[in-house]
Amino acid sequence: AALKKSAVDYMHPEVGVTSTDGACFGRNYFGRASAAETEDDEFADERAEILEEASALKKLAMDYMHPEVGVTSTDGAAFGRNY
Repeated sequence: AALKKSAVDYMHPEVGVTSTDGACFGRNYFGRASAAETEDDEFADERAEILEEASALKKLAMDYMHPEVGVTSTDGAAFGRNY
């Protein structure tokens, strides 16, 4: 019975673990709920740049992988006559 329970637990991780024993819960010493979240301006600026680059790369990847979408442009200078 224990082997079957272990096999079911291994094959179905989406079920999760249920426990009501107070000794199973521990304290997270890496962060406090009472402390305010702070971040340096330098890290915030770098994170914003990285996210902007990732967004641009995602757009380029979508343009490359889906050429059927086509190019949309409403700039008048983009159109010209072929003489």
